Amino acid sequence: MNERKKVYLVGIWWIWVSALARYYLSNWYEVFGSDTNDSQLIHSLISEWCNIIIWSDANRITDDFERVIYSEAVPISQKELSKAQTLWIKILKYNLALAEIVNTHKLIAVAWTHGKSTTTSMLSQILQSSKEDFSAVIWTLLKEFWGKNFFTRWEQNYFTIEACEYKEHFLAYKPSVVMITNIEYDHADYFKTPESYIKAYEKFIENILPWGFCVINWEDTNCKTLIWKRKDIHYIIARNDNFSTIFPNENHESNIENYPEIVMHIPWEHILYDAKLAYIVSFMIGIPEIIALETLEDYSGVWRRMERIWETKNWNILMSDYGHHPTEIMTTLSALKSGYPDKKLYVVFQPHQYSRTIELLDWFTTCFSLADTLIIPNIYESRDNDEDKAAMTTKILVNSIKHEHVFDGKGIDQTLHTIDQYDSENPNSSIILLLWAWDIDNMRYKIKTS
Repeated sequence: MNERKKVYLVGIWWIWVSALARYYLSNWYEVFGSDTNDSQLIHSLISEWCNIIIWSDANRITDDFERVIYSEAVPISQKELSKAQTLWIKILKYNLALAEIVNTHKLIAVAWTHGKSTTTSMLSQILQSSKEDFSAVIWTLLKEFWGKNFFTRWEQNYFTIEACEYKEHFLAYKPSVVMITNIEYDHADYFKTPESYIKAYEKFIENILPWGFCVINWEDTNCKTLIWKRKDIHYIIARNDNFSTIFPNENHESNIENYPEIVMHIPWEHILYDAKLAYIVSFMIGIPEIIALETLEDYSGVWRRMERIWETKNWNILMSDYGHHPTEIMTTLSALKSGYPDKKLYVVFQPHQYSRTIELLDWFTTCFSLADTLIIPNIYESRDNDEDKAAMTTKILVNSIKHEHVFDGKGIDQTLHTIDQYDSENPNSSIILLLWAWDIDNMRYKIKTS
């Protein structure tokens, strides 16, 4: 019997790296990994037979590993990566490792500033319902995928992914279908100007295979600049009420199609728009309309996307959301105010990166207006230098936000105490919202439940 192949993943806690771990498990690899963060996701991977340590150990890297993969947060100088270099083991950043996998399939890449996970999840669930052979890598966890962020079936004819624009990582992919429906300046630590950010998307559509498809939002000014950049692909123009096609080598629209009525259980307009986008791709693929509609109408949300976790000890609603850009924050708070008009919004927001907080500070000062109370426990450090950390602190951010009830949480532990106190003093009155993606979400396991 041949020995099983082995792969090592450094920074396996990251949602996209953990999805790669599950891909390799599905292909009968022995999967090893390490991280400095412990989490429920790590324990789930261990239960699936990943060999993971919550530290790093260069002695675990041996020459029988086929490759070592690492996340964006891990420096190439990390000691396990350094050991792999001395052994001449193939080392890949996560996006390049994913590209090796997906570029051999009919790749559907969802790439825009806001809403990628929701749309990718919806489309993947439609494919799952249709019995198409496909795989999916998603930056969230789906109950339909048994609480995982990876799914695969048989021949993997299609592959759906979220394609991240950070550091132009999405340029590694060669998709047949691309969806770009909003472009709003982000990742200012890498893209120094809004123009350079848009330029990255222009480069990305150059990667679409000839005669492929690019779904573009006609209502978004930055998206519209991408139309007619290529003459050898189909453009699908998405509007609120209908969509149409621009065929290769033509400069006019044709084949205007109206959306069917989509009745969502989740009553928010931006979720309905994401459902329409997922429907467009299912229509292009040829999935029967009834399957797409039944799947979308059954859609109940995903992990960390306005996720209702449970009720607290004093019957307040505990929720979690990945929103981190000011536009996403405003959209989330507006949706919650609309969906729960009788509830106060008690928001706990952890900014990601000192540098990002500096660049988006003007927007952060006003985007929390719909929150009744705002707590900033700390700023999550990732790829930040000493200059950025000196220029931005939790106190500076709190003092900059234009809000009557914004407070410095003074760290995660003190913030937990503050939440418990608020819950006790304001029973059955509020939504307690954990906002952003990093260790703040682990607070869910420590907040007292009913």
